[in-house]
Amino acid sequence: MLKAFLSLPRRHKQAIAVATDFLLLLLAFWSALALRFETWNPQLTGHGWQMLAAPLVAIPVFIRLGLYRAVTRFMEDRVVFVVAGGVSLSVLLVAAMVALTHTPGLSRGVLVIYWLLACLYVGASRFLARSLFLRAERRQDQRKRVAIYGAGQAGTQLAYALRAGREYLPVAFLDDSPAKQKTEVAGLRVHAPRKLASMIASKRVDEVLLAIPSASRARRAEIIEAMDGLHCKLKLVPGMADVVSGNVSVDVIREVEIEDLLGRESVSPDAALLGRCITGKTVLVSGAGGSIGSELCRQIVRLQPSRLVLLERSEFALYSIEQELVALCARRKLSVELMPLLGSVTNRPRNELMMKSLGVQTVYHAAAYKHVPLVEHNPIEGIRNNAVGTRRLAEAALAAGVETFVLISTDKAVRPTNVMGASKRLAELILQALARQGGVTRFCMVRFGNVLGSSGSVVPLFRKQIAAGGPITLTHTEITRYFMTIPEAAQLVIQAGSMGQGGEVYVLDMGKPVRILDLARRMVHLSGLELRDQAHPDGDIAIEVVGLRPGEKLYEELLIGENVEGTSHPLIMRAYEQELPWTLLSERLEQLETASRDLDYDKVLTILASLVEEYAPARHGDDELLWRAMARTAKAGAVVH
Repeated sequence: MLKAFLSLPRRHKQAIAVATDFLLLLLAFWSALALRFETWNPQLTGHGWQMLAAPLVAIPVFIRLGLYRAVTRFMEDRVVFVVAGGVSLSVLLVAAMVALTHTPGLSRGVLVIYWLLACLYVGASRFLARSLFLRAERRQDQRKRVAIYGAGQAGTQLAYALRAGREYLPVAFLDDSPAKQKTEVAGLRVHAPRKLASMIASKRVDEVLLAIPSASRARRAEIIEAMDGLHCKLKLVPGMADVVSGNVSVDVIREVEIEDLLGRESVSPDAALLGRCITGKTVLVSGAGGSIGSELCRQIVRLQPSRLVLLERSEFALYSIEQELVALCARRKLSVELMPLLGSVTNRPRNELMMKSLGVQTVYHAAAYKHVPLVEHNPIEGIRNNAVGTRRLAEAALAAGVETFVLISTDKAVRPTNVMGASKRLAELILQALARQGGVTRFCMVRFGNVLGSSGSVVPLFRKQIAAGGPITLTHTEITRYFMTIPEAAQLVIQAGSMGQGGEVYVLDMGKPVRILDLARRMVHLSGLELRDQAHPDGDIAIEVVGLRPGEKLYEELLIGENVEGTSHPLIMRAYEQELPWTLLSERLEQLETASRDLDYDKVLTILASLVEEYAPARHGDDELLWRAMARTAKAGAVVH
C-alpha cells in the first residue's frame, strides 16, 4: 500500500495530504470541545459552522505557507514552525469571525485547546508519515547502503541530499563526539566509530562516506587507517563551502585515494616566490603534457603570466592540456595567451628562434623520459632526450636571453644505478657548469622523488591491477620510495625556482619513505577488498613478488652528500654537491653526442659512467645484443642520421 502511495503523482499526494489535514483539524476541534466540556459527547449545536470553518480557514493558510510543497520523506524539523504558524494564524482568523458575527457560546478555552491539538495532530501526522515512508523505502531500496562518518552540519545535509538521489541510502551516522552518540540526527541513529565492524553486518553497510571536510589531512588519515581491514569501501564527500561556492556538487563523492593517506598537511605558499618568475611574464614549459608539466601549467596559468608556451612532442598530450587550460582560463576569466607548440627539446635552432621571437623569460624544463626499465632498455634515446636535450634547450635559453631556467630533476639522480638516473644527474651537471660560465640566464635544479598518480608512479599500475582482480606485482617486499602529490610538487618547484642566484640544486622535503608493500595493502583495503595471503587464503587480491627490474634500487635518496642547508621555505633545502667545469664537460658531451649518433652502445655508457660518479652501467643480455646489431648496421651505412 505504501509502495502504491509513493508511486502516485505529486498532485495526488498533495490532495491526500489536504484531505487528511481537513479531517485532522475537524477532529482537533471536536477534541477541544470534548476536553473543554469534559464529555465524550459534546454539544455541537451552535458550533457546527465554527468546527467547519477551522479547517476551511487553516488549509489555505497552510498552502500559502508552503506546507504542501515539502516532500514528507525529506521533511526537516522546521516544519513544526510552519504548522504552528499556520494553526496560529487560522485560530486568529476563526476568532475574528466569531467576534464579527457576535456568535455566543465559544469560549477562549476551546480555541486554546484547539490550537494545541491542531499543532499536535498535523505535526505528528507528518513525522509519522515520514517514518513509515522511510522504513518502507529502506526495505525495498536497491541503493547502496552507506554509513556517514560525521554527524555535523555537512553530514546532516549530505544525508538529506542522498535520500533524494538514486545511488546511496544513508542508514546510520558515526561520530567521534560522545555527546552525539546514541542520539538521532536527520532520522538516523548516531553510533560510536568502534561499532562500525558490527554495523557493517547488522545494517548491511556497503560503504562509509567520510563527511568531515573541516578535519585536517592528518586526522582524516587517522580515521581511514583506523578502518583499515574492515573490508568496507571508503569514500570522501566535499565540504558544504565547496558545494555552495560551486566548485563541486554535493553528489561528488569520490574514492578515498592513497593520496589522502600519504599526502601531508599543506604549507602556505610564499606569494612573492610564486609570482616572481611568472606573473606578467612569458613562460615556457617543456613536456607540458606530462604529469608534472601539465600540473605546472595549471598552476602557472592561475598566477597570470602574459603568455604561456606549451612545448610538447606528443600531439595528443599537447591537445589535451591546451583544451584543459582554455577551459580553465574561461572559467576563471584569465587573460593568458596560450601557445601550444609541437617539438623536441633537442632541436636547439628551432627552440632558440622560438624563445627569441616570443620573448620567453622563464623556462620550466619538465620534459624527460622517466620510466626506469624503458630507459634502461633504450639507453641512447634516454640520454639524448634527458641529458643532450637539456643541454640544447639550456643553450637556446642562454642565446635567447631567458631570465630563469628551472630543471625538474629526480631522486634517481642521486648515486644512480640506472641510465635514467644517470642521465638526469648529467643534466644537473650541465646546468651547474653553464651557471658557472656566467650569462644572463639563472639556472637552477629542483630534485624530488615520486609523485602520486604520475604516469611513472606505481599507484596507477596498482589501481589497474586491483580493478582487474589482481595480482598486484611487487618487485621486492622491502622496496621503499618517497612520495608527494603532484600539485604540492609543482607548487614547490615554482617557489624553489624563484630562489638563489644560479647553479643551485634544491631538494624538496619528501617526508618519510613509504614501503611499497604497505602501499599495496592499503590500496587493496581502500577498495573494500581483502588481501589474499596465508592468513586469508580466500581473499580477493594477491600480491606477487616478481623481483627488481633492471636498474631499480631498493631505496632512493635525495642527497649525494651531507652538505645541505635550509632555505626560507620549510620544505625546500639547498644541496651543495660536486660539479664539473664546462671545459671538461663540453668536450665529453661532444663525444657523447657523436657516440649516440653512431649508436655506439658501449662508448655511450662508458662516457656516461665517466661523467657521473658511482654510476656503473649494467648489461641486459638481449638489449645489449640489439644495440650492438644496430651499431653494426649504422656503421655499414644503412642508417642515416
